[in-house]
Amino acid sequence: MIDGIWWLVILLSVVVALWLLAKSRGAKVAAQQKGGADKKLPSNDALQKTSLLIKKHLPDYRVTRKTNHLLVTKQGKKIVMITIDKQLAAGQRLLDDVAVINYHRVPSRELIAVSLENAK
Repeated sequence: MIDGIWWLVILLSVVVALWLLAKSRGAKVAAQQKGGADKKLPSNDALQKTSLLIKKHLPDYRVTRKTNHLLVTKQGKKIVMITIDKQLAAGQRLLDDVAVINYHRVPSRELIAVSLENAK
């Protein structure tokens, strides 16, 4: 009878140890996922330069920086989403009512102005 109880105690202690191990690893994973949202946006110099170009030369437009694109609004209305990606084809397409423009490098001020006027 004592041997049966000891096996039960050992089995319960193993289950508790595994549960504590799983709980501690789960806390680490949750902390890493929460910490990922607080990190800075990845550095994309082309998007940063384009954002500064729009803010400097086209003050009527408001630029919101996202991870992989810029969202350009005018008077609260979304006008254009600008991406800079060499793997995608350069050009313009529509996503709902918003034009999505992809460039391969930082566009000139004139090109941005024309693109924003055409996107309206």
